[in-house]
Amino acid sequence: MSDNASPKTGSELADDRLIVALDVPNALAGLQLAETLGDAVSFYKIGLGMLTGGGLGLANELKAEFGKRIFLDMKLFDIGATVEAAVRGLSQFDLDFLTVHGDPHVVAAAKEGARGKDMKILGVTILTSLDRSDLDRALIKDGLIPDLVVERAGLAFEAGADGIIASPQEAALIRALPEAAGKLIVTPGVRPAGAALGDQKRVETPAFAIANGADHIVVGRPIWKDADPRAAALAILKEIV
Repeated sequence: MSDNASPKTGSELADDRLIVALDVPNALAGLQLAETLGDAVSFYKIGLGMLTGGGLGLANELKAEFGKRIFLDMKLFDIGATVEAAVRGLSQFDLDFLTVHGDPHVVAAAKEGARGKDMKILGVTILTSLDRSDLDRALIKDGLIPDLVVERAGLAFEAGADGIIASPQEAALIRALPEAAGKLIVTPGVRPAGAALGDQKRVETPAFAIANGADHIVVGRPIWKDADPRAAALAILKEIV
């Protein structure tokens, strides 16, 4: 359960294993969705697509005014000095999670930038929208995706990552790593049974993800596209009890 009380929505009643992705056009739409979900949801993801639509302002409002936890999904990638500077700047916003690419030099720089803060640095392994043919076109080395994900996860942990972003299909393999002890596994690519896959390719259900070692699942469209987003969120929470 979330340990962040909410003066307006009672977020202490929600299960923070569910992170709702606010992949909506702008901060106003994001705030309206959060108000609709109310005390059913205590944790939100704000991604790169929302950044120019007031994403940081929304993050601050949800945190300060509604007591929500915030996952900023920026997937930062650059030279070490630039990543360190970017993370140091973002760490002033009292965020809970921040994603960077799982390359060891990126993770190490991000951890340095977050030094002294509670913000968790999560390394991205291989995007859940990619399959082997996508990796071939990107000139990524040969190998099965689960093997590559586990290898990247291990390297990210060695570089200091607090957790890993990976598909539900790889969660159990990562959880079995000795280096994963005490670390977070956050899984996008989660769809309730019968939901459309959208642009995701390595997908499983919420119950599968949690049972296989995920600490948090990230769900967006199946909630915010539903005619009753709150009911959709509550249905997902029932799946992971």
